[in-house]
Amino acid sequence: MARRRGVKRKKINLLGDRSAVHMEELPVFSLDTLANATSQFHEDKKLGQGGFGPVYMGKLEDGKEIAVKRLSKASGQGLEEFMNEVLVISKVQHRNLVRLLGCYVDKEEKMLIYEYMRKKSLDVFLFDEGHRGILDWRKRSTIIEGVGRGLLYLHRDSRLKIIHRDLKPSNILLDNDFNPKISDFGMARIFGSDQDQADTRRVVGT
Repeated sequence: MARRRGVKRKKINLLGDRSAVHMEELPVFSLDTLANATSQFHEDKKLGQGGFGPVYMGKLEDGKEIAVKRLSKASGQGLEEFMNEVLVISKVQHRNLVRLLGCYVDKEEKMLIYEYMRKKSLDVFLFDEGHRGILDWRKRSTIIEGVGRGLLYLHRDSRLKIIHRDLKPSNILLDNDFNPKISDFGMARIFGSDQDQADTRRVVGT
């Protein structure tokens, strides 16, 4: 398979000397590639504002559409969430989980690149007056079943036991056929194989 321009694979250490997480064979995009794809991160390309920074729609030279999640440089909490998202999403794969395509990592910049979902998120169709009538019961049933399958995979069938901890309509993305994909794993909790509960002092979610 031909390698896309501006994308390479290498081992990266995302936390320096602190609890290093090495991601081997993760596609690493160049900054120029992502800047060109998003029209230099133009405001018109902005899809939304996440917990640790903005998300942009982009288009690569080959026409492939992507979503670029950019870590806010001022967000210390965002760095922790960014690291957790890379760790979690790189270890799970399911048709109802959003797919990570690669990343960009530098001292000053960290970005995650995902598949772009044209229908955007479920909250648009639930709460926006202009979109409410689009979701008939058949589409709603498809979404409910897909989210259930994704959660079942995370909780029971994946290599890791993963609890999302921030599941909400804005974190459920929809493809052209209204099939749902769970996204935003920054606050997820990973359990060991022999664990079914854990204590935390940090308040998470919304």
